[in-house]
Amino acid sequence: VVAVIPYFDRFLSRFPSVFDLAAAEESEVLKLWEGLGYYSRARNIHKAAKVVVEQHGGVFPADLAGLQALPGIGRYTAGAIASFAFDRRAPIVEANTLRLYSRLLGYDGDPRSTDGQQLLWAFAEAVLPKSQPGRFNQALMELGATVCSPKAPDCEQCPVSGFCRAFRDQSQATIPRLAKRAEITDVTEASV
Repeated sequence: VVAVIPYFDRFLSRFPSVFDLAAAEESEVLKLWEGLGYYSRARNIHKAAKVVVEQHGGVFPADLAGLQALPGIGRYTAGAIASFAFDRRAPIVEANTLRLYSRLLGYDGDPRSTDGQQLLWAFAEAVLPKSQPGRFNQALMELGATVCSPKAPDCEQCPVSGFCRAFRDQSQATIPRLAKRAEITDVTEASV
């Protein structure tokens, strides 16, 4: 994070508002994005700024549908923005909560499958409180990152271990099921 702060500050200095970003040429946006990561993100941010200005009068949408209609914003990012920035009830499933929810539910199927995703997103929606959903989502992400870790979760310190099926069944090491790695095919090329 420390390494990118000057790049981020430079970007924000040139584009202090969504109107400034929307009015810029893509080439300038990409040039100022150097050092901040994937260029597709810069393109999507630029496109989204144009949509926000043209269709929303420069006001960033706060609802999930409006957020997901913006270029580059998917279900997780929309939920994060809605809950963190606007304190809206919006579920979040990302790596840490995927692991936490899978273990709480004792779900030993593939959490990345269609069925797994439907189950985990429905659970994420069901557990959201009516007040302070942003803080709740942030706490669950932190719990997944620090306590319900991929290897050697600290179940003894977990505040929700009493509700955790994986803890009850001692299946924390096998839940969630790891994604299958693509099989590598050795190829030998010969020129004639």
